[in-house]
Amino acid sequence: MPATRLNVVVTRRLPEAVETRMKELFDVELRDPDTAMSRDDLASAMRRCDVLVPTITDQIDASLIAQAGDRLKLIANYGSGVDHIDVATARSRGILVSNTPGTVTDDTADMTLALMLSVTRRIPEGLSVMQAGGWQGWSPMANLGGRIGGRRLGILGMGRIGQAVARRARAFGMQVHYHNRKRLRPEIEAELEATYWESLDQMIARMDIISVNCPHTPSTFHLLNARRLKLLKPTAVIINTSRGEVIDENALARGLKAGEIGGAGLDVYEHGTEINPTLRDLPNVVLLPHMGSATVEGRVEMGEKVIINIKTFADGHRPPDQVVPGML
Repeated sequence: MPATRLNVVVTRRLPEAVETRMKELFDVELRDPDTAMSRDDLASAMRRCDVLVPTITDQIDASLIAQAGDRLKLIANYGSGVDHIDVATARSRGILVSNTPGTVTDDTADMTLALMLSVTRRIPEGLSVMQAGGWQGWSPMANLGGRIGGRRLGILGMGRIGQAVARRARAFGMQVHYHNRKRLRPEIEAELEATYWESLDQMIARMDIISVNCPHTPSTFHLLNARRLKLLKPTAVIINTSRGEVIDENALARGLKAGEIGGAGLDVYEHGTEINPTLRDLPNVVLLPHMGSATVEGRVEMGEKVIINIKTFADGHRPPDQVVPGML
């Protein structure tokens, strides 16, 4: 790349510290309204910039990449997941893709445990009673939930976040099990006291809580489909802070309503903001608006990673967090 300052387009509002640092380093077009760009606006941005900084709300598919100008050489994603970007098509056009791995690990793992406790201890139900002014005082049999200590936790996807969930779960006295594309090294298994299951079917049939922590890829779409959801114990709880597409949401809603699944804590949904209405009405379901990574610290760290990737690229080197199709 030439020594001149890169033209960078940011598709959403970012923390002030991140935006200011970008202005110092690059010729940046910042987004004033905190809303997603339209498809036409995205296409226009990709025709005029050297670097695009999108988020999960921007669908950068093959047809959009085909409209990109010759200047666009880097898509520096603000986020770890890149299932909204056609990485293979970008690579074929000579456009690099980078992401921000590791920045949301602890925050997402914290939220996973928070959802476990919210569902099993019926926290939203208690909150609702208090907000309605309906609490009549303590009773030995009121609002009974269940402890998570001693329960079997099955983690689906044992990457950074899955391992962070495992460490937290062990601190709560849970028994950790996992299914993963590749088995962990023996020393990591030993550290986490985790039991590996090659068969996902066999694992989920025996677990008390399932935590979904794998990315959305063609091979994980509806990994928890209607057939697998039928394998769950009727008291089992499902937690998903990863990607909604991993679970067949309609089948999950049917199972919960029929009492075939004990509960669910969801932070992500198969169709974005279009959530199965059944899930909203069930008392044993806790729904959050994709808050898993929503901490001030995490958002700033994501921005810092984006800046490092762009600056490294501007200096003539590969971004340290480059994403290639083989990684997906």
